[in-house]
Amino acid sequence: MSTLITPAELDAALGEVTVLDVRWRLGGPPGAEAYAAGHIPGAVFCDMDRDLAAPPGKGGRHPLPTAEAFQEAMRRLGVRGSRPVVVYDEADSMAAARAWWTLRYFGHPDVRVLDGGLRAWTEAGLPVTTEVPRVEPGDFTAVPGGMPMLDADGAATTKVLLDARAPERYRGETEPIDPVAGHIPGARCAPATGNVDATGRFLPPEELRRRFAAFGAVPGADVGAYCGSGITAAHQVLALHLAGVDAALYVGSWSEWITDPSRPVATGDE
Repeated sequence: MSTLITPAELDAALGEVTVLDVRWRLGGPPGAEAYAAGHIPGAVFCDMDRDLAAPPGKGGRHPLPTAEAFQEAMRRLGVRGSRPVVVYDEADSMAAARAWWTLRYFGHPDVRVLDGGLRAWTEAGLPVTTEVPRVEPGDFTAVPGGMPMLDADGAATTKVLLDARAPERYRGETEPIDPVAGHIPGARCAPATGNVDATGRFLPPEELRRRFAAFGAVPGADVGAYCGSGITAAHQVLALHLAGVDAALYVGSWSEWITDPSRPVATGDE
């Protein structure tokens, strides 16, 4: 079964799956406002900052939530361990991928991403609604360890470490969010925006395989991904998964790396 789902496939499965709307953009506007303006029928809004991350701090801007906190959030959203979950965002799956990864990390066995997001849904002529569904509490039990994860030391020693941010942030030419510019020494610049086409849909697996092979990210290699705060990098891990490459996520990413001034910082191209 593919990790991706098409609008037609989701439409046929409505009522049999839990649908989470994970629309979010760094700097806003809030995803809850977009959800209120219209969403896929039956979808429940999943808040990136509240439901998929712990509060900012030493672990970065979007640290991994505790198992207890994540379990409570998912049960509140109606997630059940035996019921498939479909996640979506506006179009490019940058936010939805974090929900996919976090659910998989905490042990949910069946999570799929709507390829192309809400844009693909509406372009297919499928309906949206402003009706907020009544949610039956879920029974999901969060068990950590379902996906490989890196800490700072692991990121420093990973043989193929992909930086999913924009090239100018990788090179340290600009840093609009974090207080230090640059990248983890040895990391390769592989912007996650290159994983999707102009519509926000993922490239075909064979194209993703060619893209990642150019960085040395091939099946069996020691591969990891990071970004600013572990959101875009989850998209990278998903794209690698679609290409048949297992990769670990550095959840704290750059925003956690720079909390320790003894960690080295590289700039420019490598």
